[in-house]
Amino acid sequence: MPDIHPARIREQALPLTDAASLDPLMERIGDARYVLLGEASHGTADYYQVRDVLTRRLIEEKDFSFVAVEGDWADCQAVHRSVVAAPGAPEDPVEVLEGFGRWPTWLWGNADVAAFTRWLRRHNEQRPQGRRVGFFGLDVYSLWESLDAVLTHLREHDPDRVEHALEAYRCFEPYTEDPQSYAPATRYVPESCAPQVVSLLTELRQRAARAVTADGSLTEFAARQNAEVLAGAERYYRAMLDGGPEAWNIRDHHMADTLDRLMEHHGPDAKAVVWEHNTHIGDARATDMADTGLVNVGQLMRERHMGRGVVLVGFGSHSGSVIAADAWGGVPQIMEVPPAHAGSLEDLLHRALPGGRVLFVFPHVQFQRPSSGGRGEWFHEEHGHRAISVVYRPQFEQVGNYVPTVLAQRYDAFCYLDRTHALTPLHPEAAESREEKTWPVGV
Repeated sequence: MPDIHPARIREQALPLTDAASLDPLMERIGDARYVLLGEASHGTADYYQVRDVLTRRLIEEKDFSFVAVEGDWADCQAVHRSVVAAPGAPEDPVEVLEGFGRWPTWLWGNADVAAFTRWLRRHNEQRPQGRRVGFFGLDVYSLWESLDAVLTHLREHDPDRVEHALEAYRCFEPYTEDPQSYAPATRYVPESCAPQVVSLLTELRQRAARAVTADGSLTEFAARQNAEVLAGAERYYRAMLDGGPEAWNIRDHHMADTLDRLMEHHGPDAKAVVWEHNTHIGDARATDMADTGLVNVGQLMRERHMGRGVVLVGFGSHSGSVIAADAWGGVPQIMEVPPAHAGSLEDLLHRALPGGRVLFVFPHVQFQRPSSGGRGEWFHEEHGHRAISVVYRPQFEQVGNYVPTVLAQRYDAFCYLDRTHALTPLHPEAAESREEKTWPVGV
């Protein structure tokens, strides 16, 4: 690979100094309806803070409808109720965030999300009830919480169907709310809980389709979505036993499908901001993920909705600190992030922009699977791109923390923050975790 002159990189770098310095990215977003904002780690405050500033601008200036995050539907629905000032919901969304119990709690239970959700609550209080900006979770993990939510909903709104829902509950009950014990059991007992879950899902889909509410209530939609989580989680946990790409793909298809359902629910003019790890929002086809059969949300959104505008924004840094654990389910701690591996994307940018905080906005191009020949610019060449998750061992990061990436194919824009800092969890102790790690580790 030929040497890349740092001056060329500096010419293309746009300084990030304040909210106004995001103007070129706002122009690039234009009328896009899907803006997916990444992060190179789940434990870095700077990524959350830049996403916060950009998201506020998208809401205030471009009337975006909701924020969707890499979080559980049931937990995030409680946050949503608080930020839209729903009757009976806590006035302070931090009360909800502090109650998040699934490990790793710091993903959304942290000081930066607290600041954003409090701002969103204040913003929504100035808007009509039907125009308030929501906050939703896209993920598939919350099998038990969603099953409980479905039962609660039916007891209140359709008690005649509770017995049907209890069939699914009784099927899962022997596994004592432990999805890791459910999946192996299906190897020895050929009957899974899938038929009960599918039957329940069908009923709730039909009920949601019939329900038309004048105030745009999420009640029936949320019940159906909890059933969709049940179906997705049941498949996900069984697929984890086999390894390979299937479990990852089930999860990312579920997140993309949930995003589509939210857009449909919010109407033809809806616009969504998504907060997830780079590994989910950066187009998998521009990485070695595609070589192993993996897809992700960014790829699926481009394939499904490019005609309606999809903008993918990645993040990265060279060094600093991060909140993570050294084992799945462990106690989070502040860890030093070592200087990026020589030859990596972050190393390349650090040598050109030491101490810099910059934005790159890439030209509109039709996606092409990267080739070894490159296209003449550094951002069209393949470089290792660091990815840190909730489990992190800095001493081993050179082995497994770099994703071969063609930057301008993976993202439409990229925020490089040379040195970054760990976020502040709302409660630092480890929370109970019943989920095993997924590849890349836990993202």
